[in-house]
Amino acid sequence: MSERQNDAPAQSAPRRHGGPFGGMGMPAEKAKDFKGSARRLAGLLGPEKVWVALVILLGSISVALSVTGPKILGNATTVIFEGFRSPNGIDFAHLHNILFWVIGIYVGAALLGWAQGLILNAATQRTVYKLRSRVEDKIHVLPLKYFDEHPRGDLLSRVTNDIDNISQALQQTLSQLFISVLTVFGVVGMMFSISWRLALIALVSIPLTTVIVMRVAKRSQKMFVAQWKNTGDLNAQIEEMYTGHALVKVFGRHKEVGKRFSDKNDELFRASFGAQFVSGIIMPATMFVGNLVYVAVAVVGGIMVAHGTLPIGDIQAFIQYSRQFSQPLAQLGSMANLLQSGVASAERVFELLDAEPESSDPDPAKSPRAHHGELRFEHVAFRYVADKPLIDDLSLVAVPGKTVAIVGPTGAGKTTLVNLIMRFYELDAGRITLDGVDIAAMTRDDLRARTGMVLQDTWLFEGTIRDNIAYGRPGATEKEIHNAAEAAYVDRFVHALPDGYDTVLDDNASNISAGEKQLITIARAFLARPSVLILDEATSSVDTRTEVLVQHAMEKLRKDRTSFVIAHRLSTVRDADLILVMEEGAIVEQGTHAQLLKAKGAYSRLYEAQFAAPIDA
Repeated sequence: MSERQNDAPAQSAPRRHGGPFGGMGMPAEKAKDFKGSARRLAGLLGPEKVWVALVILLGSISVALSVTGPKILGNATTVIFEGFRSPNGIDFAHLHNILFWVIGIYVGAALLGWAQGLILNAATQRTVYKLRSRVEDKIHVLPLKYFDEHPRGDLLSRVTNDIDNISQALQQTLSQLFISVLTVFGVVGMMFSISWRLALIALVSIPLTTVIVMRVAKRSQKMFVAQWKNTGDLNAQIEEMYTGHALVKVFGRHKEVGKRFSDKNDELFRASFGAQFVSGIIMPATMFVGNLVYVAVAVVGGIMVAHGTLPIGDIQAFIQYSRQFSQPLAQLGSMANLLQSGVASAERVFELLDAEPESSDPDPAKSPRAHHGELRFEHVAFRYVADKPLIDDLSLVAVPGKTVAIVGPTGAGKTTLVNLIMRFYELDAGRITLDGVDIAAMTRDDLRARTGMVLQDTWLFEGTIRDNIAYGRPGATEKEIHNAAEAAYVDRFVHALPDGYDTVLDDNASNISAGEKQLITIARAFLARPSVLILDEATSSVDTRTEVLVQHAMEKLRKDRTSFVIAHRLSTVRDADLILVMEEGAIVEQGTHAQLLKAKGAYSRLYEAQFAAPIDA
C-alpha cells in the first residue's frame, strides 16, 4: 500500500531495493544454535524413519562388503605368489573362486550403494516437500506486521535458497557422513585384523588430518563469510542497477555505477579466491598425510614380508586399506562446512516457522446477514509501537452507498485506517462493526470477501487479461468478466491488442500502460461485487486523460457501496459525501468539500498548498 511504510514502525533490518530477488543467492552463515537446530532438522526425518533405517542397513552392508573386498583380493595375490614358489604352480581353481567372490562382493556393494542412494533421495525430497509446504502454509497465516519488519529479499531467500540448501545438505551429508564413519571403523578393524603394528602406523594420520582440517576450516570460515557478504552486496547492486537502468542512463551515471560494480566485483573476487584457495588446501593436505602413511606402511610392511611374518597378499590388502582410510577422513572434513551451512539454513527456516501467527478466527464466527456495507468505528485506538500513539479514540460512521474520503499529510494514518478495516492489524481498543457485526467476531475470509481494494501499486500476475480480471471472483462467467471490463473501460483498449482478452501479460505487465493496468484492477474489483470498497491512491500514477477514465470507472464501482477513498490529490475527493482530514492519527476535521474550505482549517491549507497559483515576485 502507498503509506504502510510511513505508518509502520521502523524496520528491524534494511530493505533490499528493487525486484523480488533482493538478498537472494547468499548462503546462510554460521548457525546460532548448531546442536539444537541440528536435532530439530534431524527430527524432520521422523516420518521417514523406516526408510532412513533401511538406508542405514543397506549402507552398513555395502560398507561391510567394500571393506572385505581388499582382504579377499589380497588372498588372490598370495595364491599367485605362493604358486610361483611352489613346484605345483598356481592353483587356478582356488584363484578363480577367490576372484569370483571379489567380483560378487564389489557388484553387491555397488548395487546396495545405488539402492540406498535412491531410497535416501526419495526420503529427503519428501521431507523437503513437506517443509516447503509448511513454510507456504505459515506465510498465509503471518500478520502483515511480520512482512513490514522483514526485508522481502530475506524472506524470499528463506523460502527458496535456504530450503534448497537444506535439501542439498541432507542429501549429501546424511548418507555420506554415515558411510564415511562406518568406512573408517570398518577399515580400522580390517587393518588391525591384518597387523596391529601397521594399523598403529596408519592411525597416526587421524590426529594429523584432524589438526589440518580444523585449522584450515577455522580460517576459511571467515573468508566464506566475507564471500557471502560480498555476494549479497553485489547482487543487491546489480538488482538496483537493473531496476533503475533508465534512471542511470538519464542522469549519465553509468560510469560511476560501473566503477562501483567493478570495486564490488574485485572485493568478491578476492574474498572468493581466498575462501576457495584456503578450503581447497584440505584435500591435498590430507592426501599428503595419506601418502606419508602409505610410504611408512609400504616400508614396514615390506620388511615384515621379507622376514616372513606377513603374507604378501596381506600387505597388498593393507596398502589398499591405508588408501581407503584417508578418503573418508577427507570427506568428513569437506562435509563440515556443508553440514554447518545446512543447519544454519534450517535455523533461518525454523525462525520463520516459529514466528507468531495472526490470531485465530473466532469459533463460532458471526456473519452479517445484510450486505449493505455500513461501517462504524467506535472509540478505536491503535499503535504500531507501544509507546508511540498513532490512532486514539477514533469514532466515525460510513453510511452505505456513500463515499468517505480520507486525506492528510504523509504518515497521518490514512492507510492504517484501511488496514484496520481489513484486519491486517488488530485494534488496541474499541471496535469496528460491519453491518452491525464486530469484525473481530467474523472470519477474515468472510470480512475480506465483502471488501474490495484498488491500490496505488497495481498488482497483476503473469497470465492473460481475462485471468487477471477473473481473479476477483473465481468461477465468474465469460459474460460477467466482459461486463466488468466494460464497466471499467478495459474493453476499450483490449480490442486494440492483437489477442484481445487472451493477451498474456508478462511478469511486470510491461506490455500495457500504467493506466491500463489500473483499469484492469478496477475491473477485478467490479467482478468481486464487494459491500465495502477501498480506493488507495488509485489515480496517482496515471496521466490526466487516463485519470478521467479511472475516475468514471470508480464512480460506477462506488455506486451502492460504502467507499473509502484515500487520496493526496484533493481534486479526486471533491465529490465525496464525507471528507475526513487526519493528522497524527486523529480526525481533525470532517465534512464536505465546501464545508471544509469554508472552515479555513487543515483541509483548506492542504487545498491551497496544491491549487493556489504561485505568486510572481
